[in-house]
This record gives sequence, structure tokens and C-alpha cells, in this order.
Amino acid sequence: MTHQSPTLSEAQKRELHETALRIVSPGKGILAADESVGSIAKRLAQVGVDNTEENRRQYRQILFSADDRINGCIGGVIFFHETLYQQSDNGVLFVKMIRERGIMVGIKVDKGVVPLAGTCGETTTQGLDGLSERIAQYKKDGAVFAKWRCVLKISDTNPSKLAITENANVLARYSSICQQHGIVPIIEPEVLPDGDHDLKRSQYITEKVLAAVYKAMSNHHVYLEGTLLKPNMVTAGHSCLTKYTPEEVAMATVTTLRRTVPPAVTGVAFLSGGQSEEEASVHLNAINNCPLVKPWVLTFSFGRALQASALRAWRGHKENEKAATEQFIKRAEANSLACQGKYNGGDNYGEAGQRSYGSCHAY
Repeated sequence: MTHQSPTLSEAQKRELHETALRIVSPGKGILAADESVGSIAKRLAQVGVDNTEENRRQYRQILFSADDRINGCIGGVIFFHETLYQQSDNGVLFVKMIRERGIMVGIKVDKGVVPLAGTCGETTTQGLDGLSERIAQYKKDGAVFAKWRCVLKISDTNPSKLAITENANVLARYSSICQQHGIVPIIEPEVLPDGDHDLKRSQYITEKVLAAVYKAMSNHHVYLEGTLLKPNMVTAGHSCLTKYTPEEVAMATVTTLRRTVPPAVTGVAFLSGGQSEEEASVHLNAINNCPLVKPWVLTFSFGRALQASALRAWRGHKENEKAATEQFIKRAEANSLACQGKYNGGDNYGEAGQRSYGSCHAY
């Protein structure tokens, strides 16, 4: 019999579980504002804005200065390291602005993807070295949850067993380190939508990836009630010629979760995966209306699907800041309804031209 040693006290478990519950309170999701310097450069370039630290600060300020309407829509904000220490025009730390509204502060802690030798273009994620010390400091600086992203690609031969196992173990080790410091880990094993694979292939691969992730979580003694999962929705590849309805996407997604994700997991906050803002909201709404038993909170952790319209409205001009903030609030309210199955939008569903997707997300 494997020897069992306690990893967390009851008080530690209670704190982690309560934090996770607050992040995904009814009607609330997560704003992913953790784009790295390289990633946000691509977004800013699309609207003709230079990628300077000041422009990045100004843009994040547009999101963080939204009025009280977002308090019922956003339960947590994921920061990038730079943003965690930035201030508003009035000299107030962004972290303080967010915390004073009762919104939880999170931090991206991985250091990006690197090639996995011996594979056909697959990757693992770096950043475990020194992670314990960094997590401890982020905790002191106001963060209560963290995020780590791994990436898997679908092809005729990928993902390999090596890539699935390696990334699952990295996510589990990260999660264990977070919990030792009282930080709720968001676990993000993203199966990319690159390619022409159909919905059935996407579902099969996502099931294999999530099954491996939760086996690794068990091996590493991760307390599931003190975690959140950030998976991809199960969608066909962006180059797939077959178009699926939101109901088909929802059924594939919920079926995948039911087969692989333990009910003990507090919440599932989907990434948008390069879908248009409207597609992401419509799919999230359909997932919450799927006629299958769903033992988890099913909500959002969107970056582009909350910010794309705001970024286009801003375009780096100070006189556009208010309009940009209104666009962000509009998407936050839409997704708040969607995570409750109450969203009635969808007029622009399927407009690929509004997608903000770029293949091979190496950020």
C-alpha cells in the first residue's frame, strides 16, 4: 500500500476551496489579461498601436477602470508579471483597484512553451525552476490564484503519448507548488484548434489529454476542490470544412468533461481559443444549456473574446477610452449571461472575419 502523507491542513484546504468558489461565483468568470509582452504586441499591432510599456499600461487601465457593472460579471483577473506592479494614472496599483471591488487577483506563472525534443513539433511549458519562491512573492503582492498553460496540437500523429504525459505532469507539479503556498491553480491544457480535424477527433484527443491530466493530479496529491480547470471547448479545427452547431459543440464538450473531469473540481472556466467574441459566448451559453448532468460551474476565462471589441474601439487614442471600456463591459455582461445559460445574442455568430485567432500560439 502506498504510504499516505498529508499535504495540506484542513484550514489550507478550506481557504483554497473558498477562493476557487469566489472566483466562479454564479454569473462570474475570469478576465485573462495576462498576455505576455510578445503576445500583446500582435494585438496592438492589429490596431496600429506601438508595443510600449506605457501603451500596455494604458490599455490594461481601460479594462480595470470599468464601472461597477462588471462586479457581477468578473470574479477574477489574471495578471502578467509586468501588469501586477503597474499603477493607474492616479497612482493606484492595478492590484489594489481590482481587490477593492471584491475581484480576485491571479497571476500567470509559466514561462512559455519550449520544443519537446524527439517529437514532431510538440512542446512542453517551462517555469518550474524557482516557481515556489515566485509564488510566495506573488502571494505577498496580492495574488490568490495562478495560471499555467500547456499546449497540445492535433494532427494525424499528434499529440504523442510523450507530449500528453509530460504536459500533464508539469501541470500537476505546478498545481502542487501553488497549493503549498495557498494559491489556487488554474490548470490550462489547451488542445489547439489548428488544423482540419473534425469534431469527433477533437473530442477524442481532448478526452485523452484531460484523462492524463487528472491521473497526474492524483499522482501528485493535488486537492481538486482547490483547483479550477481552463480547457478548450471541443470544436473542430479552424480549417475543417464541416460546420457544427452550438448544440453539437456543447454536447461534445460536456460529454468530454463528464468522461474525464472529477466532480470534485470546483469550476471549469473555458478559454476562447481564437473564436470570435460572439462564437465564444454562444458556445458557452449552449454548454450551460446542454441537457446532461453538469456537476461543475461552467464559465469563462476569456482574453481576446472579452477584449477584441474594446481594443478595436480604443486604437491607442485617449478620446476613445470610454467607448473602449463600454465595449469591454458589454462583452463581460454577455458572458455573464452565457455562463448562466441566459444569453440571447448570436446575431453575429460564425463571423470568421471577427476572429482574433492566430495559429501556433507560442506565448
